[in-house]
Amino acid sequence: MAKRGKKYEESIKLINREELYDADKAIELVEKTAKANFDETIELSIKLGVDPRHADQQVRGAIVLPHGTGKSRKVLVFAKGDKAKEAEAAGADYVGSDEYINKIQNENWFDFDVVVATPDMMGVVGRLGRVLGPKGLMPNPKSGTVTFDVEKAVNDIKAGKVEYRVDKTSIIHVPIGKASFGSEKIKENFNAIMGAIIKARPSAAKGKYLRSVVISSTMSPGIKINGQKLMEQ
Repeated sequence: MAKRGKKYEESIKLINREELYDADKAIELVEKTAKANFDETIELSIKLGVDPRHADQQVRGAIVLPHGTGKSRKVLVFAKGDKAKEAEAAGADYVGSDEYINKIQNENWFDFDVVVATPDMMGVVGRLGRVLGPKGLMPNPKSGTVTFDVEKAVNDIKAGKVEYRVDKTSIIHVPIGKASFGSEKIKENFNAIMGAIIKARPSAAKGKYLRSVVISSTMSPGIKINGQKLMEQ
């Protein structure tokens, strides 16, 4: 078993690994356990009672966090004409068409975090499905990244929009800010994302929906949150 660092061991002592904490207490603890000498990312890992193999049990969406994620994200927009100009004016980092298709295919270029495309460009962008899909970068109408309103899409992403999507193990991993945000901002971001995920519960999902909710910082141990209380709020 790998030896843990001194700071990690100190953080472990602050946490009862068997306890299901109220969200407020868990957020206070995750702040205290973020002891690294850089601004750690605060992340949620949520195990859902769904079977992602079935289309009617997919949980996917996007939300603009009240206080963003604390990370600047590079946006690639596939658009032409006026829509390309609109994307550039909104602050997109890269805007174009075939030149970026070729760059990704031939140069293995991935210097971007989010891809937006206008609907008329999806026939072209579809050629990248095999490389963008596994990385979670393929534009999708459900996440608002396939749209003619590229100005809003870019503005939302730059403002702190995050996508959430259940993976094949029924878990959603999503960042909700930085340790430097402080408890109140982290709590507001937490409430926003959890509200969206609870609202997105598929009607086909049976039994307990929030199987586990864990909050952690980049270098700290996970802190378990009482999911049942979240469902009752």
